[in-house]
Amino acid sequence: MNKIWKIKDIDSEKVQEYTEKFKISEVAAKLLLAKDLTEDKIDEYLNPSIDKLYDPYLLNDMDVLVDRIILAKTRKEKVAIYGDYDVDGITSITLIYTFLRDLGLDMVYYLPDRIEEGYGLNTEALKKLKDEGVSLVITVDCGISAVSEVEYAKSIGLDVCITDHHECSDTLPKAISIVNPKRPDSTYPFNSLAGVGVTFKVLSAIVKRLGLDENEYLKYLDIAAVGTIADIVPLVGENRIITANGLEMLAKTKNEGLKALMKVARIEKVDSDNVSFGIAPRINASGRMADATVAVKMLLAENEMEAYKYAKVLDSQNTKRQEVEKGIYNEAIEQIEIAGLDKRKSMVIAGEKWHQGVIGIVASKLTEKYLKPVILLAYDGEMAKGSGRIPAGISLYDALSECSDLLTTFGGHELAAGLTLETKNIEAFREKFEQIITSMKEEDFVRVIDIDTEITKKDITLSILEDINLLAPFGQKNKKPMFMYKNLKVTSVSTLKEDKHLKFRLSDGDFYVDAVFFGAGNRRDEVTLGDKIDVAVNISLNEFQGRKSIQFLMSDFKKSMM
Repeated sequence: MNKIWKIKDIDSEKVQEYTEKFKISEVAAKLLLAKDLTEDKIDEYLNPSIDKLYDPYLLNDMDVLVDRIILAKTRKEKVAIYGDYDVDGITSITLIYTFLRDLGLDMVYYLPDRIEEGYGLNTEALKKLKDEGVSLVITVDCGISAVSEVEYAKSIGLDVCITDHHECSDTLPKAISIVNPKRPDSTYPFNSLAGVGVTFKVLSAIVKRLGLDENEYLKYLDIAAVGTIADIVPLVGENRIITANGLEMLAKTKNEGLKALMKVARIEKVDSDNVSFGIAPRINASGRMADATVAVKMLLAENEMEAYKYAKVLDSQNTKRQEVEKGIYNEAIEQIEIAGLDKRKSMVIAGEKWHQGVIGIVASKLTEKYLKPVILLAYDGEMAKGSGRIPAGISLYDALSECSDLLTTFGGHELAAGLTLETKNIEAFREKFEQIITSMKEEDFVRVIDIDTEITKKDITLSILEDINLLAPFGQKNKKPMFMYKNLKVTSVSTLKEDKHLKFRLSDGDFYVDAVFFGAGNRRDEVTLGDKIDVAVNISLNEFQGRKSIQFLMSDFKKSMM
């Protein structure tokens, strides 16, 4: 995959206009202009207020769902929340279970076992819930593809209401209601909500219908923000509103589980990075390695001691997950090197009895390393379950759709998906998937490094961090600002952590800055002392022994044009 640097074309006159109009610095004005926001959207972007959330009743079937929930309360029915075992699903369960329980409904929740049951609704679980006296099942973060399972539920007298955010197939389940902004007939103004975002809208709809104080759903913003960030949905529009306000609440959260988990993870600063790399992996670890209900129990814990007990379990499971993940990663790399898979347009890699809970993480790392589509399959006997990741610009869901004749099931997003197939079909799938990826346009396989603006040494002060933070929280579709700095002299370069990373000392006259390039240890021989290089970087704060300094986090470098 080729790489090109694409720098935004910014109108200098507009920069001056924005600095005066919005009372911001020149760098901040450039960063806003690089977002391609219309002027009327800038205030909304800089001030993501809760009152800018859309009416929940604009979502198809929201009124039907609320009616059914109120009916369940009136009839004193037993209601089950059926969710997914990832962070999005776990936070969704926590929100709606707690909210409806506190409204007085008879509530239970159900999380399928990742290994034994797999993703989504299954008939055995539905029968079990029916036998336990449940008459209404509400799905969160799943259900949109459960056509036959919903038919089965109807046959045993079980009502199903679906809330989901995943892509829809041509045939939708015949559920009581389907609340999903990605429905083909949806006119909802924002279709990129996470599963927990859809759940949050359900809570707001019930509050509106019953005339309750809006704090009855807003108090869950911290949990909604964690699920939204963890699910890597675009942090724009309503997702930006949920995460910006939710992160503020998370910093002073009253949820004992979140407090305990941040303590265990040694998180002092609350931001999207620490949610993504500190909180989310530990919550995910429960569903990946053992029993996802541990994470739900932690978030539902009502006292510090109970919450801390579950948080420690999650931390331990996360450590185990890292060890298993490392083993599978090394085995996959060995397969790639032996079979020469890195020479292909795509990689389909299979391993016997690989842990299904971590292959998605390994697929992500391999996609990042090789910049090409990666499918990892774990097979055991006649069946194989897999997880795929793909670089931006190509739809993995569409590619798998073209292989559907070889797959038992599949589903997911544009950039990530899950699948199952018969073990005997792995080789045929590998070749067909390769043909599909090969048939795509060559320009789809160019990695574009989008650069917001160029900077020079006059811009590098601690105040640039304040300019950057104006754009937070960061995530998908709202990336951290990428800067280009040209003609920096390499005064030192070394490798870190078993030659995995590169560390630079760079200078521009009397200006010196440290730079780290994670995962680029294999590029050490591309530079020598005294070289002049251009760099594409994020900017962060480095605090060491009481001293604060600017640090570059490098995304790429190239020799400067002389």
